[in-house]
Amino acid sequence: MTDHTAEPAPVTADASAEDAGRIVLLTASHRVAPGLLSWPAWQALRAADRVLCADPGHPQLPYLREAGVRVEHEAPDAHALVDACAGGRTIVVIPSGEGDQRLTDGLARLAGSGRVAMPDLELLPGSYDLPGARLLDLVQVMDRVRRECPWTSRQTHEGLVKYAIEEAYELVEAIEDGDRDALREELGDVLLQVVFHARIAEEGVSGEEEEDARAFSVDDVAGDLVDKLIRRHPHVFGDATAESPEDVSAHWQATKAVEKQRESVTDGIPLGQPGLALAAKLAGRARAGGIPVELPRGEGVGYELLALAARAEAAGTDPETALRAAARVYRDAIRAAEGVGE
Repeated sequence: MTDHTAEPAPVTADASAEDAGRIVLLTASHRVAPGLLSWPAWQALRAADRVLCADPGHPQLPYLREAGVRVEHEAPDAHALVDACAGGRTIVVIPSGEGDQRLTDGLARLAGSGRVAMPDLELLPGSYDLPGARLLDLVQVMDRVRRECPWTSRQTHEGLVKYAIEEAYELVEAIEDGDRDALREELGDVLLQVVFHARIAEEGVSGEEEEDARAFSVDDVAGDLVDKLIRRHPHVFGDATAESPEDVSAHWQATKAVEKQRESVTDGIPLGQPGLALAAKLAGRARAGGIPVELPRGEGVGYELLALAARAEAAGTDPETALRAAARVYRDAIRAAEGVGE
């Protein structure tokens, strides 16, 4: 919001540039725990002549007090702040919300007027977002939507299944189209399904009178995934070596076998996936496991497709992807015959 109040009288003191002082606007990420400030930020706070914060409930204040930094609960306008710096004083301003925009707008106007001896202005980041920090925002937003949205609050794992499948297929389409903008959006939609299901899982199983031990959160999901990635990459996090993608796959499969303690190489293969993908997965597991089994023979196109899927898998081709690529060519041919443009 821009400050439309009348411009105050210009500062007319014979202050030199060195005497104009310094204003430090200290910013901090709300995604980083309060008190975890950078060393330059702590240096600026300790060396400042005054530290100002208009919000008495600011989350940084208890940590500043503990460190012996005196903070004044004051929200000066731009002109008063510039005037207070006269004589070479340094003032650190801790952001406090909407008032900061009025202050920065006012400082910009004063600096542009050419009629004021301006102090040095510095924007000092006190903390930075780490990679993945916006995921914290996603979790918070999902939590609020789950509580307050009439539709979202009524959803269940079972009711969301169809959306997970749809979003996965839309992601595949974006990848096959080479559409980077669509890829970014569809990855977000797939991520939403993960966060949505994890949020529902926090509430446990409906009907449980006591706290449900089977309840879990998105942090549990992420923690399990981190542990799995570390276990299955001993060549990265351990002493094992891997010189090729085949070595990595061998490590992965060996670790899975120990974890899952499966009776059959077919255990864990979802039977609900598309038929060609299912056939290729079964053939691949049998081949990798050295299971001496021949393909079943029978009449009908199903057995023919099974043989084609197994042959494609052995040749290193994903039959599902290959068929989709051919089907897209077929679709384009149909549209061309219809005279329909892209």
